[in-house]
Amino acid sequence: MTTPDSDSLLAEQLLRLTRRVHRIQKHHLERSGLGVTPAQARLLRTLAHCDSPPRMADLAQRLEVVPRAITTLVDGLEGSGKVRRVPDPTNRRVIRIELTEDGRKALRQLRGARMSAAEEILDPLTDLERQVLSGLLDALVDGNPERGPKHEHGHGHGHGHGQGQGQEEAQGREQGRSC
Repeated sequence: MTTPDSDSLLAEQLLRLTRRVHRIQKHHLERSGLGVTPAQARLLRTLAHCDSPPRMADLAQRLEVVPRAITTLVDGLEGSGKVRRVPDPTNRRVIRIELTEDGRKALRQLRGARMSAAEEILDPLTDLERQVLSGLLDALVDGNPERGPKHEHGHGHGHGHGQGQGQEEAQGREQGRSC
């Protein structure tokens, strides 16, 4: 059973871990030499998972930011040749954003930087601890109150996610499969 103090400690640990993850990912991004910020990297990953070039408003909604923030991100990525604005084929007033070949190359390099960051962060954990962590993080991200040991109804103990499957699903939630 948790107490308010232990929940407060857990919340603080999660915040500290989140800051550490961001710091390490930023460091690996900088080492990649791509000149891409973490926010731009997230936009590139989102674009890669869209079935067709999205509108800027769609990107803002998907990334849960204001449209002006998307404009700034797209301006920077367009300036470096990683994305381009293209007219909508059915409504010329609408502009869509698509990845360029340079953007696709950058994504491949970003995946490598992201994997290096993940390896650094997860290095202290055994394979079993990583599996347990993956299940716990899925439960927190999903926000499903019927999971975990708090509920003794048999829910949430046999969650069925392998390490890779949980990672793929988390990426799909973050980036969306289509825009």
